[in-house]
Amino acid sequence: MPMIDADGCLLNVAIEGRDNGPTLMLSNSLGCTMAMWEPQMPQLTKLFRVIRYDRRGHGKSGVPPGPYTMERFGRDVLAILDDLNIEKAHWCGLSMGGMVGQWLGANAADRFDRLILCNTSCHYPDPTNWDNRIKAVREGGIAAVADAVMPGWLTEDFRAREPDATARMKAMLVASPVEGYLACCEALRTLDQRDLLPRISRPTLVIAGRHDPATPVAAGEYIRSHIPGASMTILDAAHISNVEQPHAFTDAVIGFLTQQ
Repeated sequence: MPMIDADGCLLNVAIEGRDNGPTLMLSNSLGCTMAMWEPQMPQLTKLFRVIRYDRRGHGKSGVPPGPYTMERFGRDVLAILDDLNIEKAHWCGLSMGGMVGQWLGANAADRFDRLILCNTSCHYPDPTNWDNRIKAVREGGIAAVADAVMPGWLTEDFRAREPDATARMKAMLVASPVEGYLACCEALRTLDQRDLLPRISRPTLVIAGRHDPATPVAAGEYIRSHIPGASMTILDAAHISNVEQPHAFTDAVIGFLTQQ
């Protein structure tokens, strides 16, 4: 896995799949590494050259001091594409990955073909929940909030049915570098990208989870209705819909990216 320098921060990147296929870039949720995409990799790598990466502050990437911003995250993505000499890619981002995708769609449209924005939002009008999480993590580490986060990530039914997958997701969250996690939370507490949406000109699919309390269907519908020509798919899942409904998620992604 190459380490790519983005403005002094080393980013952990993985490239897999078809060397001569179209490029698809995957971007993770807060508190997740590129491993969250494992359920999709067997099918996606048959069709695409797939790029995964750990966002700054996460996984094996660097943890430079904050503040972080969506623009900084977006420019990290462009640095990866530039370093790999990739002119254009598809984008699929979940949660924070979808927020970064909004910035890229509005500010770097020439570098992307189609956008998939999953379980995401463009605006948090009240920072209270983020303030509370930041306080809890500063005082007790990520383990202090992990049990509260999991019901938002995965439905009760899935957690009962798939305890091993649930444990892997919780372990991924708890292993996140605390300072990187906090810097990302700080970036989210003031998120407002509503003005970016009408500027997104690339074909866009919004994926929402019917049971997602973190970025509910209404948040996805707002994004869909403000991006010209965007479409929307709703899955029977909570926030990490690609893990909870892996087959339906993968089918939606492939169907959108390969439609004529």
